[in-house]
Amino acid sequence: MNLLKMIFGGGRNVITETAEVFMENTEAGAQRRADYAQSALGQFGAEFPVERKGWFDRFMDGLNRLPRPLIVIAVFSLFASSMFDPLWFAERMQGLTLVPDPLWWLAGTIVAFYFGGRFQMKSQEFSQAIAQSTARLPQVLQNITQIRALRHDTPGAAETGTDTALSQMAIEPSDNEAVRAWHEGSK
Repeated sequence: MNLLKMIFGGGRNVITETAEVFMENTEAGAQRRADYAQSALGQFGAEFPVERKGWFDRFMDGLNRLPRPLIVIAVFSLFASSMFDPLWFAERMQGLTLVPDPLWWLAGTIVAFYFGGRFQMKSQEFSQAIAQSTARLPQVLQNITQIRALRHDTPGAAETGTDTALSQMAIEPSDNEAVRAWHEGSK
């Protein structure tokens, strides 16, 4: 009996304890994992308590979530506008070439706050390219004038200025054979 107590210990299981040196006790491991998960959930719950927020807090949370989606929507809206009204889009893009460098840097910094530091480097390179194109101001103004001349509502053919007699003559029907032939041929 003493020999058995020596092998198995006094109320202990020596074989089990010896086996646990070489292999994890599955039940004890599961308990440790459950305890770990429970403590992690407790820490998370303490860090982010569920509390009733007032309308102002909810409004500010919603407002803080707006800039990134609005920037994405604005960029894709520009793509869409370039297809629906190319002249309008071209005028706006010509105007962007006149934006000064400090304003581009400020806008780049604000956007970098939301999208990260990598954008900061790219925006400075972009602003340098914009600065070089700003030197072409006379060309930009000429381009805008040419673009506006292409609009359907400003052909310039009957531009009469303030001369009312000339304006009246421009809207009176003409007895021009070529115009009449063209008009009949287009029916």
